[in-house]
Amino acid sequence: MAKIEAIIKAEIMRLARREVRAVFRPLRREVWQMSAKMSGLSKGMASLNRMAKELHLEEAKPKLEATPEEVKASRLTPDRIRGLRKKLGISMRELGILTGSSLGAILSWEKGKFKPKADKKAALVALRKLKKREVKKLLAQKVDESKKSQAERKPAKKAHAKKMVPRRRKPAAGQGKSKKAK
Repeated sequence: MAKIEAIIKAEIMRLARREVRAVFRPLRREVWQMSAKMSGLSKGMASLNRMAKELHLEEAKPKLEATPEEVKASRLTPDRIRGLRKKLGISMRELGILTGSSLGAILSWEKGKFKPKADKKAALVALRKLKKREVKKLLAQKVDESKKSQAERKPAKKAHAKKMVPRRRKPAAGQGKSKKAK
């Protein structure tokens, strides 16, 4: 009797598995397809989010731009350049970084020896529109960009350097062994 009972249980289990497989195989395929679609959608969303973030960052950056009319109408005297720099609370070096000029050029502008060229003048006119916080942010961004570009330009150091072996010195004239041994 125990054998028949075991055989019936085994047959019921086999048939139940068969029915379950028949129902779950199509479901498994659907789940797999949905998973593949979801993966594709999430990758697409990630790239869209990245692009949106880049666009948002570009909009948030204060830019040094001025219209040609503003540049032409502006009168930048040495005192006004110095006053602008003092008003913004930046040094000559920082003003040079912001305008893309050298420290010597800034000094020459403030002393009245030279006048800024058109592109530098446009940057100075644009700086007049900005507030201290915006200028500090812009300065920090420019410094970060310059550090990144310098890091990219530097060649990577080699992991293993050649060992320095001292050279043998040649004896000076009159020193060392002579050809004639006495």
